[in-house]
Amino acid sequence: MTRPYLKQEHEIYREALRKFLDKNARPYIDEWEKNKEVPREFWKKMGAEGFLCPQVDEKYGGVNADFGFAVVTAEELDRVNVGLVGVSLHNDIVIPYIESYGTEEQKERWLPGAVSGDLISAVAMTEPNTGSDLANIQTTAVKDGDYYIVNGEKTFITNGHIADIYIVAVKTDPNAKPAHRGISLLVIEADTPGFTKGKKLKKVGQHASDTAELIFQDARVPKENLLGEEGKGFYYLMEKLQQERLMVTIQSLTSSEVMLEETIHYVKERKAFGQPISKFQNTQFKLAEMYTEVTIARTFVDDLIVKHMEGKDVVTQVSMAKWWVTDLAKKVATECMQLHGGYGYMEEYEIARRFRDVAVSSIYAGSNEIMKVIIAKNMGL
Repeated sequence: MTRPYLKQEHEIYREALRKFLDKNARPYIDEWEKNKEVPREFWKKMGAEGFLCPQVDEKYGGVNADFGFAVVTAEELDRVNVGLVGVSLHNDIVIPYIESYGTEEQKERWLPGAVSGDLISAVAMTEPNTGSDLANIQTTAVKDGDYYIVNGEKTFITNGHIADIYIVAVKTDPNAKPAHRGISLLVIEADTPGFTKGKKLKKVGQHASDTAELIFQDARVPKENLLGEEGKGFYYLMEKLQQERLMVTIQSLTSSEVMLEETIHYVKERKAFGQPISKFQNTQFKLAEMYTEVTIARTFVDDLIVKHMEGKDVVTQVSMAKWWVTDLAKKVATECMQLHGGYGYMEEYEIARRFRDVAVSSIYAGSNEIMKVIIAKNMGL
């Protein structure tokens, strides 16, 4: 299938990244899943090879790469293991906030390290009692001279334990009406007094992805770490969530394609009743249905990527893609596991890992129920 936004340079980049990951990531996935973290040395190797934040301006160490490189990076990381999602989050979800809203001083301070792998980033929105209802976050940031005093907790934070800098959504005006006008974004560094990283969270899947709680107790954050304007944080988040949800869609679609490839190979090799199970009509129909749906998804998502690269407003379409493709990934995981029989439930088979790893995709980056609320609103309902 022709993908119009991918040129020869993207395929050269893909080949180099795939070779890098085959050598530096694939053999260590079991170890990283056990440790619940991708080690810092891997991040630095990624940076040294130019695979971190290539979209960043040359003056800060990047190469001004287009979004096509982000797509290739996300796909190749996902093909190795869904738990490598933290790298794409750093590249294409967190760092773009600094690129878009940071001052020159902030860019010079943080972007070179983000490109080299010396600074790992995370974004912190979700709280123990606040997920989809972002306007009602309870973490506060009160001005005190040259500092903001931050109090509150965040949870389910990808890269939460390993990160060096965090873009944190806070309430700088708890009395704002409507409430979302009181939200601002602060860049909080890991060594900030009063800030502690909580435990790594035990998850059903994506075990290599470091996920943690963050705790702020009178944390003193320099006012120079305010990202953009005070009170504009909610609008910044809404603007960037389009790309975040598109990234989740791209990753989920890649997982669906990988699961389908693995299962087609398996059913051709596995025999029952004297013949490969690929010869049974039920197997053929199931795979034909999934192949059709994945192909439809690929066509829709590739069109969305083109429109996103053109700078078009595709919030409604991205919301459609995010819910439909992540639900599709879960469906493909279930059907493909069934076709593997008992072996599908064994961790050494790829389908078992994918089954547990794709489950959360319909929840994070905005639950699929919220995606439908957005679509309905934009339909005039």
